[in-house]
Amino acid sequence: MGPVSERFTDRLRSDAEPTWSAATGHRFTEEVGAGTVPDAVFAEYLTQDYAFVDALASLVGYAVAQAPRYPAKQRLGGFLATIVDEESDYFERSFDALGVPESAWTDPQRRPPTRAFADLIHRAGARGGYAETLAVLVPVEWIYAEWASAAPEGRPEQFYLAEWVALHDNPAFHDTVSFLRSELDAAAVGASEARRAEIARLFDRAVELEVAFFDAAYEYADAEVPDDG
Repeated sequence: MGPVSERFTDRLRSDAEPTWSAATGHRFTEEVGAGTVPDAVFAEYLTQDYAFVDALASLVGYAVAQAPRYPAKQRLGGFLATIVDEESDYFERSFDALGVPESAWTDPQRRPPTRAFADLIHRAGARGGYAETLAVLVPVEWIYAEWASAAPEGRPEQFYLAEWVALHDNPAFHDTVSFLRSELDAAAVGASEARRAEIARLFDRAVELEVAFFDAAYEYADAEVPDDG
């Protein structure tokens, strides 16, 4: 028996190093898992992530429209419903617990990485095809599954941290990531070298922006929250 061919998505992940590990092992993800991230930092992050949901919903919507098979459209539609409906209660309870004013999360000032992500999503979804859309969606979700599954077994005491980890470390979410990866693997079959290079470029850019997104939580929290020390 010959050697098993490497999955296309495995190669994308490997080629994205060391940025991939910088995202999955970021100070932010480690502090969230350990329950030690400052509230001001998590509030800043969560506000931007809530703003990002609009762009993410659009990205999944592009995938629903572009998917070549009805079962995939159905599966992606269910994922879209989870994003726009089921997570909204979590955000509202967390903002209340963190003392974030409603005006700050309903009409947030979008930070540069948030705006860059929205631009990337628009370009990938509106100007590309199914593979290009998945090239952004897969790393965005896969990174979260990886860092959350590596978090300590004991969940943080703060519900907004414990639930955030649990949202990304459960069988349903891991199964969704596996599905998305399989869709991208299949979409890349028969693609030209030029198209595969574009898919890799989009994947790499999404990974870079995840790191920038986590960095910004500290940068803007430090800039806007006075140090009482």
